[in-house]
Amino acid sequence: MLKRVLAATLAGLVLAGCAQGEAQARPPVWTVRDADSEILIFGSVHVLPPGLDWRPKALDAALAKADDLWFELPIDPVSEARVGQLAASMGRLPEGQSLSKLLSPEGAKRLEAAAESLGVSMAVLDRFEPWFAEVILASAEFVKAGADANSGVEKSIAATAPPTAKRRAFETPEEQIAIFDSAPRAQQIASLEESLRELNSNPNAYDELIGHWLKGDLKALDEDALGPLRKAAPGLYARLVTERNERWIAELKTRMDGSGSTVVVVGVGHLVGEDGLPARLRALGYSVEGP
Repeated sequence: MLKRVLAATLAGLVLAGCAQGEAQARPPVWTVRDADSEILIFGSVHVLPPGLDWRPKALDAALAKADDLWFELPIDPVSEARVGQLAASMGRLPEGQSLSKLLSPEGAKRLEAAAESLGVSMAVLDRFEPWFAEVILASAEFVKAGADANSGVEKSIAATAPPTAKRRAFETPEEQIAIFDSAPRAQQIASLEESLRELNSNPNAYDELIGHWLKGDLKALDEDALGPLRKAAPGLYARLVTERNERWIAELKTRMDGSGSTVVVVGVGHLVGEDGLPARLRALGYSVEGP
């Protein structure tokens, strides 16, 4: 379950066949304007295979004139290392607890099978909280499929954007990890159980999701990436999507009160549906061009 949201908001991958079939497609962009401000918003996937053709011309044009460039987190080695350190320490279960014992009997069996299939140590996995175990399993799937974080949207944009565009971030590593770590345990378990079921029932889920992203199929992205989490773990959905969007909207309103050109790059799951940033900005009365 969370893996679907990771694909839409934090990580994702695509198989070679899908990449070739969608080579001419482009994900959508949104442009928000008032009298003296312009913000282009682009939905990202953080982990992609090398060589995928995804960059819209409108994104590159906006980057060329951007005064500032916003990501979810700072895109630099220090922040990346900090996220890993925090997750490994905060995601550990208390002494005497094990992940497999928190799950249903069926979930525990699926967890062991997933660990074996993906080459993850069950002894290590069993020591972590459900949210971090799910991140570990998702990351192992990305590696197994040949996905490369250096080919992901954020790193590609950060490396090629003009140095004159000031880099900004909506969250710190500490804030983002806390969103996961402080989620109610029952919601974490519900998400992990659903993801473990999905490993067997829909092995092409990520391939399909990236196809939706490349084609700009926002309805499919909302239904496939976010819909199941809204149903199975609504509290976790609120923490990962709705509440973060609310905080980010406040930042964007402040930016629109100023002047100049801005590019915002966040996970595409934050841009779809009624909870998405474009819909929220339209509801506030801003001019928003895009789907």
